[in-house]
Amino acid sequence: MRRLYTCVLTFAATLSAQTDINKDLPGWLKFDAEFRTRFEGYSGGGFKPNTTDAYLLTRLRLGMTIAPTSWLKFHLEGMDARAIEKNPALPPYQNTWDIRQAYVQLGDNESGMFGLRAGRQAIDFGDQRLVGEALWNNTSRTFDAIRGTFRMDGYRVDAFASSVVNQVDGTWDHHQQGNNLHGLYGGIEKLIPNATIEPYLFWRLQPSVRNEEGVIANVNEKVPGFRWAGKLPYAIDYAIEMDREFGSLGADKIRAWAGHWVAGKTVKSVWATPRLYAEFNHASGDANSKDGIRGTFDQLYPTNHDKYGLADQVGWRNISDVRAGIETKPRKNVGVNVEFNDWYLASRFDALYNVAGVPVFRSPNGAAGTHVGEELDFIATWAILKPLQAGAGFGHIFPGQFLKNVTPGNAYNFPYVMFAYKF
Repeated sequence: MRRLYTCVLTFAATLSAQTDINKDLPGWLKFDAEFRTRFEGYSGGGFKPNTTDAYLLTRLRLGMTIAPTSWLKFHLEGMDARAIEKNPALPPYQNTWDIRQAYVQLGDNESGMFGLRAGRQAIDFGDQRLVGEALWNNTSRTFDAIRGTFRMDGYRVDAFASSVVNQVDGTWDHHQQGNNLHGLYGGIEKLIPNATIEPYLFWRLQPSVRNEEGVIANVNEKVPGFRWAGKLPYAIDYAIEMDREFGSLGADKIRAWAGHWVAGKTVKSVWATPRLYAEFNHASGDANSKDGIRGTFDQLYPTNHDKYGLADQVGWRNISDVRAGIETKPRKNVGVNVEFNDWYLASRFDALYNVAGVPVFRSPNGAAGTHVGEELDFIATWAILKPLQAGAGFGHIFPGQFLKNVTPGNAYNFPYVMFAYKF
């Protein structure tokens, strides 16, 4: 084992030295690249017997940044994402040779007092439970957007207008006209010691959605909320995020809410420095599909991977999720985590939604019960060197009463092995 570890480190160091091309370039020009490959699969798809799949995902990104002055930057990034032995091979698994990012930036959106970025770009806010680029997905997500950032003395505000990019393999990606997400996202770092409060307001406009009467109409939805995360004495950490949704879909009224609460404790005096945590996640469901009130929470454009289970079979809609786990660091560059989720439908008359927010199973009369099931996950990560990362994981879902009633009720397994190289 020691010999294998030494060989891997030697290979990574050699590869890093060979690809550090930026040190020989002028300061106004910089290249970046990422190659990631992940072998994954599942058994028990749809919680049915004899339903399996296994495939290899590859993702190559090549980027170039031109910064002629300290206040002006141009960034272009191309991406080629492929799914080998996956049928059909479509987004979010495959999107061959497309433009992922292409923007111009005035100032500094990342750390400066002011920045203005316009063009195709990734957008991440907070814990990315509502807006994020979903990096786990082989194709991930970007927006055609304009975003302004202002920060001063521990305060920050982002204002943006955007439209999500629709990914289509084999042709140039584009956003859908009229499908927009706008918003304000703030940050307050000095109001409470060792904590940050992030108030926000999102405004979603979406055309051609069917309401409860079956009429095609437009969504006009507002999402006010906040995230509060911080640390307490005795190595205790916590986070809270809560959201309301209101607005309309034609004649329907939108009335929904969601919340996330987590607390953790790091035991620094114990080997592997374990962090134990417990959390509760809730997103409202629709109790009556004919009353003209849409009660199902809209998760917008999140980064949902491993927030409600490693296997990504459950999203933040019509769900109550009790979650606990332990995170350890056996070595400085090695992490080993164990996680457990227990899910219940928020409304037995609404559907179970997957990680993409799509309804997958429903009991129309609500007789199937509310207990969806449990998931037990094991995750390992290894930062071999700064540019080279490795990881592996396994998730197992134990179907509960609801899944046993609306599906054959077979267990679901999700294993993966992943490597990533980035400079």
